Amino acid sequence: MQVAARRNLSERIAQQIKEYIVENNLKPGDRLPTEHDLAERFGVSRISIREATKALAFLGIVDAAPRRGMSVGHVDLHRVSEFLGFHLALSDYPLEQLIETRIIVEGGGLAHTMERMAADPEIFEQLSELNRKLLSADQVTRWVELDIAFHRQLLDASGLKPLVAFNDLLEIFFQRVRESVQGGEWVLGVESHQRLLDHLQARELAAANHELRDHIESHKHRMGIGS
Repeated sequence: MQVAARRNLSERIAQQIKEYIVENNLKPGDRLPTEHDLAERFGVSRISIREATKALAFLGIVDAAPRRGMSVGHVDLHRVSEFLGFHLALSDYPLEQLIETRIIVEGGGLAHTMERMAADPEIFEQLSELNRKLLSADQVTRWVELDIAFHRQLLDASGLKPLVAFNDLLEIFFQRVRESVQGGEWVLGVESHQRLLDHLQARELAAANHELRDHIESHKHRMGIGS
């Protein structure tokens, strides 16, 4: 069998296994049929089943071990985001679309962050302290590192772990966008961060969303996108 045809077969079987898991409402730890049973169900060889389950095991969808058989695994979102992030980095998406996607992802967590901030004032203090550290950045790489940390912690404060995973997919793109920031503009970024936090603390969600959009869209102006 040619390599491309074998890969397509493996992908098709992997999709069928995922559909089987969903259709049967299986949860992590639930047993899956044996290789032999799956091969008969899908009309393929056991070798083909083994190749498909290796790919699923890498992402944590399937847990396969000798003499224990196969079961539904616990998906490793960090590994998934790393894998997909690399794939997306090879794709040629327009930066304008990436910036809009970032606004949607981060904006989607603000309401939850606001509610959790009201219940735990320490969240505001921690984010403000991290934001102040940005003023001490003395080179672009350090600024980018701290800026990424701030935005990730802001989204993490929402408590929506899947959303944080989606956000991680975009980090590899935003390395190059953030590096468009010049030293003289760092203070403006810090001030924008603090206004965003102040709006959240004051429970001004609309104003917080507006500040976030302006903050992220500032990359467009610096890079001449859409102008």
